[in-house]
Amino acid sequence: MLFQPAIIALLLASLVGTLMVAASVPFAVRVMRRWDTASGSEAQLEMEKRTYLVSTLLVVVLLSELASLILFVFNADRMSSLFVGAMCAVGTLNVNDFGFPTLYLRIAVFFAASAWLVLNHVDSRGFDYPLVRVKYGALMALAPLMAAAAGVQLAYFLGLRADVIASCCSTLFSGATQVTSDKLAAIAPEASLAGLAVALILVMAAGRRALATGKGAVAYAVLSLVAFVVAMEAVVAAISVYVYELPHHHCPFCILKGEYGHVGYALYLPLFAAAVLGVGGGIAQPAASLASLAEAAPRIMRRCVGSSMAGFALFGAVALWLIVRSHLILIEPERLLSILGGQP
Repeated sequence: MLFQPAIIALLLASLVGTLMVAASVPFAVRVMRRWDTASGSEAQLEMEKRTYLVSTLLVVVLLSELASLILFVFNADRMSSLFVGAMCAVGTLNVNDFGFPTLYLRIAVFFAASAWLVLNHVDSRGFDYPLVRVKYGALMALAPLMAAAAGVQLAYFLGLRADVIASCCSTLFSGATQVTSDKLAAIAPEASLAGLAVALILVMAAGRRALATGKGAVAYAVLSLVAFVVAMEAVVAAISVYVYELPHHHCPFCILKGEYGHVGYALYLPLFAAAVLGVGGGIAQPAASLASLAEAAPRIMRRCVGSSMAGFALFGAVALWLIVRSHLILIEPERLLSILGGQP
């Protein structure tokens, strides 16, 4: 199965990305030890020139890592037809023990790479590159994470066997299974929607404060991550159920399929973007204390926070539309309205 085009693309992207980041680590160590913009030495000038090249290459590599997450999920769903018992990406990821760890590590790389890209963007707006040590220190932390994701992904693809009977998502994501009750659908639909409404209200309030005062973006970043987790739980516990119109089917992957209009992408893309941009705002705000970034950092922060709020609003609108259009009634309409209004 390694010769599937999507698998080859994913393996090549991971290999190239890991090698590029690993090759940048020695330069990062050198920058951490010897960077001094006040020096006019030949070594300093050479490092300043190399930072342009290294940063540009890393931006391309890390952007490809972001796209790889989407390709990985899409490919897992598409390959479900190759395994007996698999109905969606859940079955493909359960073919061996490395499927879901690969997904989780790829999500971690997605957030870490996005944070580094924001940090690099902020640093490039300062004439003296005031965050260069922070940026390359973060790169040194990112390198082992990317290597771990690439290694686990390789183990997953090498372990794919067509003669394995995979688990159906209806088995893993039904309300009666131990797996679901303990991990994925432990919260009742009413409670999950109430939590989602409260999380979105809080994150919007924090975003408005950050935009109005220029402060509180770090708190907004934390709330964005909390809202992301709450939203993912709500997708599993309630929103997906309304899409399928089956009260015991909680799969977060089947909503990506064509028979459901690929509505999962309309949920996940703005949600991931909102969380990442929220974190970006939290990265940009502290940089405003630096003289060379006193003007650029607040502008970047407001742009990130504003875009993040738009992403959360879009996610909430799509979720509400999916619930309203559904023929399934899990909660009485009056109670549902009060929940969506933030009154659990």
